[in-house]
Amino acid sequence: MLEQKLELPSNFVITIDGPAGAGKTTISRFLANKLGYRYLDTGALYRAIALLALERHIGPADDRKLAELCKELEFKFSQSGDQTRLVVNLRDVTNLIRTPEVSMMASAVSARPVVRQCLLDVQRRLAEGGGIVAEGRDMGTVVFPGAEVKFFLDADLETRALRRWEQLRRQGVKSVSFEEVRDQIAVRDRNDSSRVLAPLQPAEDAIRIDSSKLSVQQVIEKMIQIIKERNIEA
Repeated sequence: MLEQKLELPSNFVITIDGPAGAGKTTISRFLANKLGYRYLDTGALYRAIALLALERHIGPADDRKLAELCKELEFKFSQSGDQTRLVVNLRDVTNLIRTPEVSMMASAVSARPVVRQCLLDVQRRLAEGGGIVAEGRDMGTVVFPGAEVKFFLDADLETRALRRWEQLRRQGVKSVSFEEVRDQIAVRDRNDSSRVLAPLQPAEDAIRIDSSKLSVQQVIEKMIQIIKERNIEA
């Protein structure tokens, strides 16, 4: 059922913001596939910078070195079956950026203006021409304020922590307990929501969806209906 394509304008920009573990990645991929759109995982871009900063022992507050790091990066998304892979400077970092350590570092570096400005330009370039589903934390508020459709996807903390913990176990990371994952997400929620620059919050015109008790299929169906209505209005 999810393979069926819909006839929609090819230049829509659709944003999906929300906290960690809300299901943004899965939903965004399915929605992009359903619409025949490109998928932009902006969180992966911040994670890539976090990964390289950790590897090079660059502190999250070292703006000078972070700026130098950002200048030398070339990002490319590629599709491998139903998985979107991120290649940075010809290196596939798709699996490396999904560890808890990288997640925490990503939350820290994403608060730095130098990093956000660098990736703001990258994201807007990647979205040129529209026809894209952009996932992140400030897509509808900062990066694409003029997007045709904006969603804010949320879920309760326990549900989000369980999803992330199960994801890590599928990836072979079994040394982290559920409680540790839950605590890390709670800390990240506080950091992302309280930062001065581009805090995590819904855009004023975003449609909020709580995915706590909804399946992927149900969330997609709700979004498709909203997109259809917005398309008619357009």
